[in-house]
Amino acid sequence: MIELVGFDGDDTLWHSEGYYQAAHGEFERIIGEYVDLADVHVHDRLLATERRNIRLFGYGAKGMTLSMLESAIEITRSRISADDLHRIIELGKQVLAHPVELLPGIRAAVEAVAANHRVVLITKGDLFHQEQKVANSGLTDLFHRIEIVSEKDERAYLGVLEEFSLTPERFAMVGNSLRSDIAPVVQLGGWGVYMPYHVTWAHETDTDFVDGGSHVVQVDDPADIAGAVEELRARAVA
Repeated sequence: MIELVGFDGDDTLWHSEGYYQAAHGEFERIIGEYVDLADVHVHDRLLATERRNIRLFGYGAKGMTLSMLESAIEITRSRISADDLHRIIELGKQVLAHPVELLPGIRAAVEAVAANHRVVLITKGDLFHQEQKVANSGLTDLFHRIEIVSEKDERAYLGVLEEFSLTPERFAMVGNSLRSDIAPVVQLGGWGVYMPYHVTWAHETDTDFVDGGSHVVQVDDPADIAGAVEELRARAVA
């Protein structure tokens, strides 16, 4: 049976991607002062730079800011002014300083799951920024352990399970990303509660994962998470 339930942080417990999308929008407005946005495909080029830089900078606002600076210089052929580069740096700072706003009903949802299972928070990104968001969330008292990882892959999840002396079959993960939260866990033999967020970074949608073994339950609201976990527990027992 399922003994441990993991929760993702960004866009599962608290809002996040909207702040990044707003920064991207302002970035495009700045670049639009130098080039025709339609001709140079700013959105696609920034995404490509971010993906290329993940191995160097990791996930999060700092990596995004460095990628925006690099893209701005390349796209404008170094014509962008120092003032506008500074504006881009400020965009990154604004994302780093955004308030932590919980999804409606998410605390009650975690409490409902924690009533019957051990729960752990597993989030990825910049260590300092994630620590800050976790501390400001007001949810730390609910989790048996908090893990901040550089990447959510099978190796990272196996590391968490080893700490709890559990096999994947006894673990379920709750999150908004099929690529990071659901696919690696299910591929190990675990379970997933998929709760899509209304906007998702394109990198996180880049997956061909399909649940062919009924190891995933999709929900649309935090109030349905506990019921989904119990449904998965019933399937695990069966």
